[in-house]
Amino acid sequence: MTILELRNVNKTYSTAAGDFIALKNINLQVQAGEFLGVVGKSGAGKSTLLNMINGVDTLSSGDVFVKNISVHDMTEDQRAHWRGKTMGVVYQSFQLLPMLTLIENITLPMDLAENFKPRESKERAMELLKMVELEEHANKLPAFISGGQQQRVAIARALANDPEVLVADEPTGSLDSVTADIIFDLFSKLVYEKNKTIIMVTHDISLTGKFSRSLTMQDGEILEAELEPAFDKTMMRRRK
Repeated sequence: MTILELRNVNKTYSTAAGDFIALKNINLQVQAGEFLGVVGKSGAGKSTLLNMINGVDTLSSGDVFVKNISVHDMTEDQRAHWRGKTMGVVYQSFQLLPMLTLIENITLPMDLAENFKPRESKERAMELLKMVELEEHANKLPAFISGGQQQRVAIARALANDPEVLVADEPTGSLDSVTADIIFDLFSKLVYEKNKTIIMVTHDISLTGKFSRSLTMQDGEILEAELEPAFDKTMMRRRK
């Protein structure tokens, strides 16, 4: 089942030096349960692509549909509310609020979306911290855990409202190789065991073979895509 579709998506930024074309006529379909990797060098348009998908930025032309909902036909406020309930976002820089404890960082999106009662949100946050093996640090501030641990908390926060789709912008880019493997394995479990759909952008071409599908971007265009014939998750487990 197609969970996400981009149709003729274009994005142009106006700068003092003239117009900069960030995305050129992007057409893409993502199936439910895919682990899609978007690979390319800095400036290729990867992050802009994610921002079109999650509605953080506006497109110049085209359409983006998530579960048949037209993302860019909504107002900015409607998109923010929709994003909080529908899509999890993971950033390279973690973006945890430094004055909140780990459990408070995770309960915050639930409280904003009003999906859970306060007691339920705290219980769910603890379940998510257990999932990322950090429950013993629940009441610590982000500054008192490592970068890799902060990224795991950020993933738990992205899952707070149980979204079907996660988008991840270079989530392993600032981590050492061992910690990056831990984060990648966590994403894989979310796909294979929780049936999440994940779109992850990275500049690391060595990760290409670990995705269920990968595509390469350059100068705002999709150059190539590789896909298992029937998107067999069993095959993906063997490739790990």
